[in-house]
Amino acid sequence: MDDKSLRDVVSELRASIHGLISLSRDCDAEGGALNEFAFLLEKFGPVAHELPVLSEGEDESSLKKAIKSLVKEFSRAENLMKQANSGCSARKIEDLARDLGRSLGLVLFAGVGFSTEAKRKIGDLYRELMTTSFRNSQVTSLRTSTSSGSGYRSESETEEMVDEREIVEEEMVVLDIDDVAFLLKHGEEEELRHALLVLWDLIRRGHTTHEWIENQGIVSVLCNRLSSDKGNNRLIILRIIGALASDENAIIKDKLAEAASLSAIVGSLTEDVEESQEAVGILLSLSDLPAARRRLGKIQGCIVTLVAILHREDSVAASNAIKLLNALSSNTQNALHMAEAGYFKPLVHYLKEGSEMSKILMASAVYRMELTDQHKSVLGEDGAVDPLANMLSAGKLEAKLCSLSALQKLISLTENVPRLVNTGIVGYLLQLLFSVTSVLMTLREPVSAILARIAECESVLVNPRVAQQMLSLLNLCSPKIQNHLLQALNSISTHPSASRVRRKMKENGVIQLILPFITENNSKIRISALKLLHNLSKDSGNELGEHFGEYYLQNLLDIISYSANESERATAVGILGNLPLTDNKVTEIMRKSNLLPALLSELASASETTISADCGGGSFAEGTACVLIRFTNPSDKKLQLYAVENGVVPQLVKLLSSGTPLASRSAATSLSQLSQNTVSLGKSRRSRWSCVPPPALPHCEVHERRCAAKNTFCLVKAGAVAPLIEILGREEMESSHEAVTGALATLVEDEFWENGCNYLAKMSAIPAIIKVAEFGTTAASEKASLILEKTFRIDEYRRQYTQAAGAFYTDSD
Repeated sequence: MDDKSLRDVVSELRASIHGLISLSRDCDAEGGALNEFAFLLEKFGPVAHELPVLSEGEDESSLKKAIKSLVKEFSRAENLMKQANSGCSARKIEDLARDLGRSLGLVLFAGVGFSTEAKRKIGDLYRELMTTSFRNSQVTSLRTSTSSGSGYRSESETEEMVDEREIVEEEMVVLDIDDVAFLLKHGEEEELRHALLVLWDLIRRGHTTHEWIENQGIVSVLCNRLSSDKGNNRLIILRIIGALASDENAIIKDKLAEAASLSAIVGSLTEDVEESQEAVGILLSLSDLPAARRRLGKIQGCIVTLVAILHREDSVAASNAIKLLNALSSNTQNALHMAEAGYFKPLVHYLKEGSEMSKILMASAVYRMELTDQHKSVLGEDGAVDPLANMLSAGKLEAKLCSLSALQKLISLTENVPRLVNTGIVGYLLQLLFSVTSVLMTLREPVSAILARIAECESVLVNPRVAQQMLSLLNLCSPKIQNHLLQALNSISTHPSASRVRRKMKENGVIQLILPFITENNSKIRISALKLLHNLSKDSGNELGEHFGEYYLQNLLDIISYSANESERATAVGILGNLPLTDNKVTEIMRKSNLLPALLSELASASETTISADCGGGSFAEGTACVLIRFTNPSDKKLQLYAVENGVVPQLVKLLSSGTPLASRSAATSLSQLSQNTVSLGKSRRSRWSCVPPPALPHCEVHERRCAAKNTFCLVKAGAVAPLIEILGREEMESSHEAVTGALATLVEDEFWENGCNYLAKMSAIPAIIKVAEFGTTAASEKASLILEKTFRIDEYRRQYTQAAGAFYTDSD
């Protein structure tokens, strides 16, 4: 048969079925068991027609083997039917029906591709063959025409045979169930499957006993088979184990709860969906046993796999996995393993409702574990922050230390910071900072670190005294705490709604208090202090200048010249840029220290990427651009010439194209200040000796003179007009538009306004200027309107921009 196709094998089976049905009809039987058996055989006809024929190339070996087994059983049945004058006990007929049923069961399991209807019909017949009993039927004999007179047995012979049959049946029952046990232990794959199907049927029908299961070691046998099986029989083994696990017999459940049995079942958690469902269900059934819970937590990979099942699409397995995890979490070590695997609900439960030692254990675990941002987020969402805050405020010293460490870990994720602030813990943290109790003073450093992180959340401003209380501690604590407090104050001062707090800080002498810290040898403290001063100086440059003095100014200049820390240098330059522009003493100190050449050299060597890089206290370019405004003061031509001779113009143009909005705005302001003196410088350059020709400088189409950026600070010759116009077209640079239009307005001064308007039109600047005039800020719009008012005096442009011109041009005649 192995050489035949599946189609041929199915055809042979159908022929066998038809032949046996015909033979049963021809037999002269006197009712009873044989007639009932013949009736069952009739049902094979419709079932046979449901067997599919697989397409070429598909794996058909398993189905062929199963059908081969069924053909063999039909052959046995045919031999029985042909026995002439032989007594057929009901037991023999029942055995034959069972064997046919088991073989049919193999066909059902092998027929993966059967239709639903085919599976239903085969399954119905399988169950009927396996459950039908012939023991109450009358013993029958076959009589054939060739029989010469043996006839019916006498009544006494019949009774004797019945007694013998009962003894044989009892022995056969024992033999059959022993055969099952033997095949479970030693059978090959197909024999094992046959035995499993029989055992499954016997268990479902209640035809096994607890004693037999215990004596035969069925639990160990099944679990050993499960561990070694490659996959073909795993599902039915699990279903049998599941049936045993649901039994209330304590001995069987204890056997299943042994470490070896549990390990075998856990091995199926990672298999396919059906196996995983069965395995989780079995383990859940066993989880009411303390020994099972204790051992499961120790089986490598068990908890990790259960947590992984939670994220699968299999809702049944996931639901049971949650129940099982919750059952296992009665052990704190298991709860910790779950947390390490990414399931934090049991840990949070212990934080909320556990004993003090359990809370300390869980808080310590949060601190020690490697937590991803996703883990921190889940812990926050599951409610870990509140109980940790309660531990800090109400627990003993060990609990306070553990909770502080855990909270530091969690609030490293920004979204957890408001959760901690909302617990109302800020006031208590400040109390701990002021504590003079020797025991609690050990908490001040981690508390200050948490306050530094909390200060990043704007809601901390709800308590207006927070900043002042921190300031009052600055000179009374260790360097590490000082650094944390400075970081906190720096964060508080940067909040958009912190203007009132900044004002209050300055009223309470924050500048005098912070200035000494910029001379600290501790770089962290020095940089934190610089950043705080930089934030305060943005809206209080004059106040800062009053307290700065030459000593601290020189410290800043030294930092800019010698520090290797980019952030520190950028912040120091930013502070210089915020100092009062009218303070000539500051300007002179900067000039004598050769600050300007150093800053310009730095800009010249910087790339477009680094020139706009923010180092925490603003970019180096932003601070430098603000400082350059001081050196391009239009009222001091000598200082302007000093700046231009050091190469300020090309760096200002570079800042227009590569800088941030602040740097671009400052650069445009400086260029505007230089351009205001272009005309006067052009006049002063005429030679006093008529016989000596003027220098051969390029002619400027705006100023009608021989201009140069270096000599007359001319915007046109500096190549600054195009990048200035480009800024007007960028919405994100709106804050620079006032300075830009101010610079362009210097090109349309009264003496040469018409040349300037023609040049701006040539550079396609008019549409951008119109847009600023219509939609820009008030100050930028006013300056743009002044340019347009002069531009539209020229008929050509008034006609070209007719719609816009009416709003800006007024006929002076």
